Amino acid sequence: MSNLDLRPVPTPCGGTHGTGPVRELLAGKSVPLGESTVVRRLLPAMGRRMVGAWCFVDQYGPDDIADEPGMQVPPHPHMGLQTVSWLHAGEVLHRDSLGSLRTVRPRELGLMTSGRAIAHSEESPRAHGPTLHGSQLWVALPDGHRHRDPAFEHHAVLPEIAGGGGLRATVILGTLDGATSPGTVHSPLVGADVTVAAGTAARLPVEEEFEYAALAMSGVCEVDGVPLGPDALLYLGTGRRELPVRADADASFMLLGGTPFEEHLVMWWNFIGRSHEEIEAARKDWMEGPRFGEVKGYDGTRLPAPELPPVALKPRGRVR
Repeated sequence: MSNLDLRPVPTPCGGTHGTGPVRELLAGKSVPLGESTVVRRLLPAMGRRMVGAWCFVDQYGPDDIADEPGMQVPPHPHMGLQTVSWLHAGEVLHRDSLGSLRTVRPRELGLMTSGRAIAHSEESPRAHGPTLHGSQLWVALPDGHRHRDPAFEHHAVLPEIAGGGGLRATVILGTLDGATSPGTVHSPLVGADVTVAAGTAARLPVEEEFEYAALAMSGVCEVDGVPLGPDALLYLGTGRRELPVRADADASFMLLGGTPFEEHLVMWWNFIGRSHEEIEAARKDWMEGPRFGEVKGYDGTRLPAPELPPVALKPRGRVR
């Protein structure tokens, strides 16, 4: 997934994290993506830049694309992060500069680790279903892994847990209630898709040292007593051992969590680095050099990088 903003501002990721449980409801903002898709951007948000290593969250749909091209995101670069593709409806065709070609379908994990450099494109297949609904997320790579070789993983089968009382969860990344995703992670974190049946009142086990957020996907449910509906993200802080969930009608949400990310970093456009000079070099390499490789097979031109801001990008971080 690309950030298509032609005037991206430097994003100071980090900031203080909660010292205990909180209930901070954040609204998303609409952002155009590609030719015909509009997403709701929930991270980074005003006052909340990260949840664990999760640093970027876009949600889209459900959109009627029966007579539309659907998602069309041209080839673009990434460094210093992982991208996570997660669908509730529709299909996304992934191509990258490693030569990967994979169609990601609902409840399957598409996980791309950029490492030092990769490029990819994302598009709805020419023959696609009538609905597109899902999320695209980024995970910041810690310093010891951000220069690693790029990689792409596709996992069609993921572990599930049953929380009792009509609650079920698919573990996308990390570990939840003893179930571990096959997706590769490089810091302590978790991502799960939670479905809640009508009439459910349950408690989901969580890690006390993790900070968490819940992202509504469909319907309305209560998470720790807070009604959570579409277009919203509920930041929950740290210090819980279980998370109360209830719903009067069928609903679903994504649970994101991890240990607070302590490193200072800069996020600008599709790059995560540690200094202005790193970002500047990455932009130049995308525009002029072979570093990010070539995405073959996409019918269209690649995405040019926007101009850097006139001021130096400064790394920021969390304060314990």
